[in-house]
Amino acid sequence: MSEMLSFKLELEQQSDYEFRVKFDWPGVDELLLDEPEPLGHAAGPNAARLIGAAVANCLSSSLLFCMRKFKQTPGTLRAEVSGELVRNEGGRLRIGRFDVTIHLADEAGAIQHFDRCLSQFEDFCVVTESVRHGIPVGVRVVDATGAELFVGGESAAASPSPQGI
Repeated sequence: MSEMLSFKLELEQQSDYEFRVKFDWPGVDELLLDEPEPLGHAAGPNAARLIGAAVANCLSSSLLFCMRKFKQTPGTLRAEVSGELVRNEGGRLRIGRFDVTIHLADEAGAIQHFDRCLSQFEDFCVVTESVRHGIPVGVRVVDATGAELFVGGESAAASPSPQGI
């Protein structure tokens, strides 16, 4: 049976390309969005950056949830996301891909059942699995020693993010 959950956000133009986002949760601060120059003033993140942040946040949260489900207390997770803008056949900019690296604070061997978490955390990430229908998303997990523990999705060598997004 299909389950549908919904949410509603409000955006209101402040000036030029600046929009204030109001969230549907009480007590959550509003967020200012803006486009980079030459259109906007980069007074806040733009939509492409928000999607990248959402993908990295969802993957990190999903991995954390799994570790906690197995009664583990991992140290602080850190994630990096690189985004790439490309031009389509019509010359329009599109998000070409995201690459996410999740850094563990601990060595993987110290986390019980970690192999099970690695085998399933991507599948439980609502945002990444939705975004992947149109944008390739590569995922890596590394531990505190820098050991690469997981490579998933459509991974590519991490490259610096272009200035345009």
